[in-house]
Amino acid sequence: MSGDEQKVVDASGDVQYVVRNGDPVAAPQWQSCRFVVTNKRLVLATNGNKQQIPHSKISIPSDPESVVPDGLPSNTTVLEIGDNVLVVDAGNVDDFQTAYCRATLHGKVILARDPAVVGGVVQDEAEWTKARFRLDDDMVRLQFPDGGSTAFEVADVGTIETSESTVLGELRQVIEVEHTDEEDRSVETHLSGMPHHTNALETLFSRVVDQREDDYELTDLESQVLMGLYSGVSPFEMADFVGIGPDEVEEIYQKLLDVGAVDKVRTRTEVSLNAQGRNMASEAMSEQ
Repeated sequence: MSGDEQKVVDASGDVQYVVRNGDPVAAPQWQSCRFVVTNKRLVLATNGNKQQIPHSKISIPSDPESVVPDGLPSNTTVLEIGDNVLVVDAGNVDDFQTAYCRATLHGKVILARDPAVVGGVVQDEAEWTKARFRLDDDMVRLQFPDGGSTAFEVADVGTIETSESTVLGELRQVIEVEHTDEEDRSVETHLSGMPHHTNALETLFSRVVDQREDDYELTDLESQVLMGLYSGVSPFEMADFVGIGPDEVEEIYQKLLDVGAVDKVRTRTEVSLNAQGRNMASEAMSEQ
C-alpha cells in the first residue's frame, strides 16, 4: 500500500458472482471473503486468492435487482465490474454500500458548482471549480482551492437530481444536491467528476433520500402549505397565503409535524421546513 493510500474498510463476509463475462451464473455459490476497501481500490481475498480492483472499474447499479438474475438477497450490496456482477454480504458492516461510497470519495478532488441555485434562482455567476470532498461524521465538506469551503449534513439533503451538462469543456454527469445553507436558505450544490465519483455520489445521496420516503399522500391544502414554506412564506402569514383560517393552518402544521415534514420552532404557529419537507414540497410543485 503506497503512502497516500488509506484503508477505510476492513470487513469479513461472503461474496458470490451472479454474472461472469456477461452471462448469468447457473448456480451462484457463496464464498467466504475478506473485503478491504481503501481510497483507491477494493481488495477481495478468498481462499488464498486476492483480487485488487480500482474504484474506476466498479459501479453500483441504480436498480440492483435489474442486474441480479435470481433476485437480490436482503442486506447485500451489488457491484458491477465490467461484464461481471457480484453480490457482497459484509456481515460485520452495518451499511457496506455507504461505506464503499465513502471510501471511493475519501479525500478525492471532484468538481463542484456552489451554490448553483439559491431559493430556486439559478446563480449564473457560479462557476465550476475543483473541490476536495470529505464525508466525516455525516457532514459533507467541500474545500476549494481559494481557501473557501462548504459544509452541510447528509441528513439535510432534501432532493437529488441527475443531469448531463458541459463541465469544464466536457459533457459529464452532474449530481444536483439540494440542502440548506448557513442562512437557512434552500440551495443546490452541483457535483461532478469522473464516472465512478458521480456514481458514488448519486448512490450515497439517493440512499439518504430513499430511506426517508414514505407513502403519505399530501392533501391539496397540505401541498399548498408546504410549497408556501418552500417559497419562503412566513408561517405567520400562511393563513392569508393559502386562504384559510389560522386554526386550520395549525391543524395542517400538526399533521406535517406528525409525518416528519417540518420541525417545530416555537410552541405555537412557527415551524420550519426540513429536508423531508423540502423533498415533499419539490415533488408537489413538480405535479402542478
